[in-house]
Amino acid sequence: MYFWGVKNHAFMILFYNQDVTYKVCNRRAIKHWLNDVIVSEKHHQGDINIIFCSSDFLRNMNVRFLQHDYCTDVITFPYDDERHRVSGDVFIDIYTVNDNALYYAVPFENELLRVMVHGVLHLLDYNDGSVEESVIMRSKEDHYLSLFTEVYSERKL
Repeated sequence: MYFWGVKNHAFMILFYNQDVTYKVCNRRAIKHWLNDVIVSEKHHQGDINIIFCSSDFLRNMNVRFLQHDYCTDVITFPYDDERHRVSGDVFIDIYTVNDNALYYAVPFENELLRVMVHGVLHLLDYNDGSVEESVIMRSKEDHYLSLFTEVYSERKL
């Protein structure tokens, strides 16, 4: 298999920090889980970058690229992948995630997993612009979060 001239390119989920310092715990389990989400939705994983950033950074991106002048917890930018693989960048504002975790009285790690899968669902072409779309998105999030809890949270990969 050749991918942009590279033989046997392995598709990956990678974690980065933009203007914050944050280290994801249980990375391998999260990567397996997100790949299983993609496969469950009858797609194939491509390259996905999950980038942790600050509220200011993500708000500036929201204004610049989406013309939305407000804070959000996640923004996704899908890649145009000719091989029909789910690929893209998922930017996550860890400060807004923390605020939401406090507001909803859930552990930060759970809210972060929700936002990660939310971003991946956007890459899978799910939207949350209408009430109906939001209900579907929340249902998918809940389903896949329960999968993580049942299968991956205790698993050492």
